[in-house]
Amino acid sequence: MTRVYIALGSNLRDPLDQCQRAITALAALPETTLINTSSLYRTPPYGPQDQPDFLNAVVVLETALSPLALLDHTQRIELEQGRERKDERWGPRTLDLDLLLFGEQFMTSERLVLPHYDMHNRAFMLVPLAEVAGDLPLGDKGSVASCLASLDTSTITLW
Repeated sequence: MTRVYIALGSNLRDPLDQCQRAITALAALPETTLINTSSLYRTPPYGPQDQPDFLNAVVVLETALSPLALLDHTQRIELEQGRERKDERWGPRTLDLDLLLFGEQFMTSERLVLPHYDMHNRAFMLVPLAEVAGDLPLGDKGSVASCLASLDTSTITLW
């Protein structure tokens, strides 16, 4: 079993319900156990600001699935909850599930980069991740807590 950290985000169609349903769906995945869930945080949008605030969290799983099999499951969950993939980056969405860390694995493919390529710069990912794993190392970037210390978190609040 491998410990996995997944970021959740939603800012459309009842974000609280979207996140709660996603957590339930992740907990029900085959060969997977839900270990922990962070609190829910209200965060300003990353990228275009002309959209509602996001609800963000991090889920910790133990899984026997491979990284790409888990990615397939997370993308299916997103689609089942109304996710529409568009060319616009960082736009509004019903649900976004990002694999942040998959044990100590490194992977770069067209579909998936592990660890997440830019999480060390994204407070909306690191605040909930720090709650469940603050001393977790992020490779040559330092720990979750040390990366978070260099970011502005003043606009992030508990939901």
